[in-house]
This record gives sequence, structure tokens and C-alpha cells, in this order.
Amino acid sequence: MARITGSYPDDLDLLIEGAVEAGVFGGKSDALREFVREYFEDHENERIAAAVALYERERITLGDAARLADVDRWTMRDLLREHGVELRLGLVDVDDAAYEAEAASELEFDDEDSDDDKSPAEWQAMICRRVRPSWTRPSSRILRISTSCG
Repeated sequence: MARITGSYPDDLDLLIEGAVEAGVFGGKSDALREFVREYFEDHENERIAAAVALYERERITLGDAARLADVDRWTMRDLLREHGVELRLGLVDVDDAAYEAEAASELEFDDEDSDDDKSPAEWQAMICRRVRPSWTRPSSRILRISTSCG
């Protein structure tokens, strides 16, 4: 968890102390976390702007931006394009690959002729024929993503 140091007016400090003493919050840190969380819940545009800014500066991935903006990845891609931000496509790290794999496993298809009877090994072989590991350049570092494809 990150630490933030800041200044705020004495009256606000007294209100926070009073709320802690009244049992509204467990401590000042809890109060400040709740205030920030509620602010971003109530201000969707600011939450999206923050996610766009972090993505644009290559501080977070597309998946992280979508999570912070509280939208799906497709919507986040559209939002980034609307803001004129170039998309960085491809897997960034193992966590990003795991997120993609989990998201793909949750997809549902209405195709009656589906191949649901395929074994995991058959699915992996089919995917490996279609998807190849790639190089990507996040934040001036080159990272190779390896897969279990032969």
C-alpha cells in the first residue's frame, strides 16, 4: 500500500479526528481512504482521466487502466482513442498474460457447433497455432513473454 503525505486545513483535521473519536472511522488513514474512494466513485470523468493519464505515461497497462476506470477493456480502448492516446498492444508481463487468460476463459459463445468437447491440450495446440509470443516495449524495457507453446 502506498503512503501519501499532505497538508490540509486544521478544521478538516479536527473533523476527521472527531469522526474517528465518534467511531465513524477506525483511524485517520481509514477516513482519508474512504474520502478518496468515494470521490472517485462519484466522479466518473475524473476516474477515467486519471486512468488515461497513467496509461499515456506508460505507468499502467490497458487492463490496469480499465480496472481503475471501472470499465471493460474494449471501452477503455475506445476511451484512450477518444483522448488521442496511442494503444500499446501485447502482453506486458506475466500478470497481464494471466489476466488475459482469465478473461478469455470467461467468454461465452452461443455457437451450437462449438468444440466444447476438446481437451485442454487440444485447445492449447489450437491457440498456439494462432497466437505467437511477441516482443513488446513497455516503459523503455524490452520484455519477452514466453508461452507454453512449443
